[in-house]
Amino acid sequence: MKPEMLVILGIFMGFTLLEILRTGFFHKKGQRGKDAWVEIIGTVTLLGFTQPLVLGTAYFLMSHVFPGAEGSWAVLPIIAQVALLLVFDDLTQYGWHRLSHSVPWLYALHRPHHDAPYMSTRIVYRNNIFYYFLMPGIWFSGALIYLGLGWIYAFYIIVKMTVIIGAHSDVRWDEKLYEIKWLSPLMWVVERTISTPATHGAHHGRHAADGITNYKGNYGNLLFFWDVLFGTAKITRRYPLQYGVENLPEVSAAQQLLWPIVRTKKSPGPEETANIPAV
Repeated sequence: MKPEMLVILGIFMGFTLLEILRTGFFHKKGQRGKDAWVEIIGTVTLLGFTQPLVLGTAYFLMSHVFPGAEGSWAVLPIIAQVALLLVFDDLTQYGWHRLSHSVPWLYALHRPHHDAPYMSTRIVYRNNIFYYFLMPGIWFSGALIYLGLGWIYAFYIIVKMTVIIGAHSDVRWDEKLYEIKWLSPLMWVVERTISTPATHGAHHGRHAADGITNYKGNYGNLLFFWDVLFGTAKITRRYPLQYGVENLPEVSAAQQLLWPIVRTKKSPGPEETANIPAV
């Protein structure tokens, strides 16, 4: 396992341990038997198969299309390399995420992430297994690694996953910081720069009427700044009382993971996902 993946695993386990000690990692409010299967299979598939395959395929394709360009961008200033990753990975993921809440068939791939009625590190990688195959940012990352951004990518992905894991965890690291008055100016900047439990939790809220939920916004992964820039941000410094998907029927674990290959008779097809909550 690569060093950066070991670091990310350590960060993931750190937040998970906090949940075990403070919020009940194995016993989330409203959890169902199928949730654990979706989370385990989705996570193992992504980390053990999908992500390495996509990165490797992108690298392979670049080596054949641009055989003389390998490592050629390694001479760029570090700030330029980071900027390229932010644009081609994080910004494209923002766009992909936003599109997934607007296009019915993409939402069918992304819906498993929101089907959980709780926030937790458990749901960080919870998506249909085809969702990540199509994610542009992973393909672009593989291309940038080929061009020489491998070392910068290793540090970048550690920072990005720390923010993402922390934003999904129900150990609300930002809540106490909001209560410290002299930190208010700093937190004003933080919550408009990166995703936090409050801003990302709002994206996972179940009820639009709660005044907190922003299901059709707060799409940012590493940078919440994209939401601020493109007008999809909602900042309340509060947390929804309930999480999940409003106004859509239950679907099986198999369909969550394998749609469109698997469709259960009682589950909605792509035409019914047109009822994506318009929050």
